[in-house]
Amino acid sequence: MSDNVLETNGLTVTFGGLNANDSVNLAVPKGSFVGLIGPNGAGKTTFIDAITGYVPMSAGSATFDGQDIGELKPHERAQAGLVRTFQSLELFEDLTVRDNLLVAAYPTKWYSFILDMLHLTPTDHEVEERVNWALDIMGLNNEADAMPTDLSHGRRKLVGVARALAAQPKLILLDEPAAGLDTAESQILGGHLREFLDHDMSVFLIDHDMGLVLSVCDYIYVLDFGQIIAEGTPAEIRDNPSVKAAYLGEQAGEIQAQAGEAQRMSTAKDGEVTS
Repeated sequence: MSDNVLETNGLTVTFGGLNANDSVNLAVPKGSFVGLIGPNGAGKTTFIDAITGYVPMSAGSATFDGQDIGELKPHERAQAGLVRTFQSLELFEDLTVRDNLLVAAYPTKWYSFILDMLHLTPTDHEVEERVNWALDIMGLNNEADAMPTDLSHGRRKLVGVARALAAQPKLILLDEPAAGLDTAESQILGGHLREFLDHDMSVFLIDHDMGLVLSVCDYIYVLDFGQIIAEGTPAEIRDNPSVKAAYLGEQAGEIQAQAGEAQRMSTAKDGEVTS
């Protein structure tokens, strides 16, 4: 049996003839922390959407915990232990922070709605402990009884991560968890990310904060124009010329263009003076 909790082989997602993901081969070993980075529009969120079932794969395969998940619906993948966060916040606005986590933490059965109607839903102390742990690790104890609408955007983002943690997944997919966080909130997140591995989870992180990804990941893949252009340890990625080109190419081009324009203006002025 494979030691990888997630594997993709030739995963391709096509929109209108354009390959948003182009034959992506990627693996997340069990108990590891793997990152995916890349410039805007590289196809990172599309990749998460594909492996969680929110967009169909056009070609290739995805295997989770030894099972081909290509035909599974999103909720079936989540029930199998493949849980994600979203860039856009998907919180229940009419539930407290704690209740948002409880909804995610309690396993849903076909008869759950009947128990809810009859107010017979049992209390599971293990679930309560998981919720308390998730609140604690994300620094949300003081907001446990607050409504999401009363929280800042950054705190709401932390609730989204905590809710995914409360489900105690086999693999948690973090899609831009640091986006919108202030410095203190980002430090809380970064300081605790590695602790997720102590609870029989594997972690797959997407984030624009390259410093965050390089500091917490065991292994990193780099996506550009839908294709994996590099992979390796944080040290290898940091020094990879292809990665530098992907991240700095556009910025460097703008700087060169500005420098060229400045030089042309200077030359023109010199010409005017000379004449």
